[in-house]
Amino acid sequence: MTQKRAPLEPTDSPGFLLWHATLRWQRGIAEALAPLDLTHVQFVLLACAWWLNEHGDPPNQVAVAAQAGTDVKMTSQVLRTLERKGLIERQVDAADTRARRIRVTRRGTALAPRAIAVVEEVDARFFANVPRREALRVLRRLAAG
Repeated sequence: MTQKRAPLEPTDSPGFLLWHATLRWQRGIAEALAPLDLTHVQFVLLACAWWLNEHGDPPNQVAVAAQAGTDVKMTSQVLRTLERKGLIERQVDAADTRARRIRVTRRGTALAPRAIAVVEEVDARFFANVPRREALRVLRRLAAG
């Protein structure tokens, strides 16, 4: 027979604490990106597209979504917003006319590193009291599933 455990206090729940930590971190990121006219998800997709552009041929939308860990359909919608802002161009892929290649514009290429620096500054403050190696080890393990 399984014994019932007493209910945990909310602060004894790793998931609950992760939820609150994530919300606090996201608020910091959103505040830092607002002056750059980027939402958090726009930043992530612009940064991923920029990085992929810098390290090879312009990626398609599926590759950007995979790099970001985002849903392909949502990625497509956000990339359209980034295109309207003049930060990326979506071009028909010559090899697959259903696919779109993502090329970061000059404006996007100038903004991406600035936005990355802003986010890294927020990260540095947020994780200041956590040893970097330990934080990366734990987060990599959690992200890997």
